[in-house]
Amino acid sequence: METNPDILVLYDEMDWLQKVIDQVICSYLLQDGHENRWQDIPLPEADIENEDSVYYQKIVEWDLNLYERLCLALILAPQIKPEVLDIFFSKNAMYDRGFTEFGGVINKNHSGFLPTGQTLSFLITAVNPELRIEILNILSTANILAKEQVLVLEAGESNMPVLNQIITINERWLHYFITGTLPKLEHSVSFPAQQISTNMNWDDLVLEEHVMNQVMEINAWLNHGETLMKEWGLENKIKPGYRTLFYGPSGTGKTLTATLLGKSTNREVYRVDLSMIVSKYIGETEKNLSKIFDVAQHKDWILFFDEADALFGKRTAASSSNDRHANQQTGYLLQRIEDFPGVVILASNLKENMDEAFSRRFQSMIHFTMPTAEERILLWEKAFSGKCQLDPDIDIETVAENYELAGGAIINVLRFCALTAIQKNETVVSLQDLLEGIRREFKKENKTLHVSQMN
Repeated sequence: METNPDILVLYDEMDWLQKVIDQVICSYLLQDGHENRWQDIPLPEADIENEDSVYYQKIVEWDLNLYERLCLALILAPQIKPEVLDIFFSKNAMYDRGFTEFGGVINKNHSGFLPTGQTLSFLITAVNPELRIEILNILSTANILAKEQVLVLEAGESNMPVLNQIITINERWLHYFITGTLPKLEHSVSFPAQQISTNMNWDDLVLEEHVMNQVMEINAWLNHGETLMKEWGLENKIKPGYRTLFYGPSGTGKTLTATLLGKSTNREVYRVDLSMIVSKYIGETEKNLSKIFDVAQHKDWILFFDEADALFGKRTAASSSNDRHANQQTGYLLQRIEDFPGVVILASNLKENMDEAFSRRFQSMIHFTMPTAEERILLWEKAFSGKCQLDPDIDIETVAENYELAGGAIINVLRFCALTAIQKNETVVSLQDLLEGIRREFKKENKTLHVSQMN
């Protein structure tokens, strides 16, 4: 049976960690060999058998220094080889209890030792207190381990000092180091957003020319923004990122446009789930939103806030504590959006629903209008251009002229007609079925279909 080389690399790292821990404790307690330095213990290196290890690749890519690599090995230990940390269960003979300086937590669901920030601090500073700056560097949000969401700080209680928090590895990265495959972020309470994509292309998007020109401005920023900021020196004059508002009726292409911007520039698009963000409890909305921005801050993502009125809507006069909190929340949102270096797209049915404080900070505001009759002809033709087609006797121009529908609604009609046709073992859609599909869409908006319009 072939052994997974990535696993072997991780075990080599655990052996190195074991030697480091033993030497630090030896030096700290002035045992035999205390004069030796743990920093001199040779690091495991890639060889011809494991040079393709994803673990080594990331160490090189992230340019981890000795102390950052020690931290990474430490947070891997409970998952890979927990017995490496058993020495931290040692008792201080003077007090008949564990060594406070070792830090760590014993969890009722885990019999092993769970390292905390204090554990890392002990290993690095026990003999060299001047290295405390390295701890601050590793545990800062600017560190690569935090940027990539590798290192997770788990606070047991509120206001707990950073060094008392459990330090652990993100499950996605653990999976990656073991298997070589990095799982996609899952939509959950800890990450209230979902990746969205499309199989469509720009040719499938039907917009007025001036609207498409505005969309292409965003596309240009996505393609050339970094060059403008870095090489042209605009980073000294303008804030990073790009903020835009898409507004207009449902089904007019706001979401499709966002996904096409991502697809055409090879970026991931995440739709933020506002139902999991907005909370009536003070401080919770900000905390929930930070889960998105903290992860996305160092990714080249597009964040899409659909039905953004719930979060970015107009504020009320500060006449009560709740109103004042709402205004504080708006201030927090403004700051996070302004500091976000990527692209943020807010979508709303009505421009007037949005708070002016946000509107002033948009680089563009794009109005997605209901398609004209000419545009609806294109939408109908594109919708029924595949295997499912309209009866040749149906006058598509008359349909487009008489029934005002957005592109999303036309796709819904296509879905209904295709399902109806396939149940009849047919591929051609009759006028009767087409009108039934249109009727269903009208009913959603409490509009009445007048079949006589087709005559």
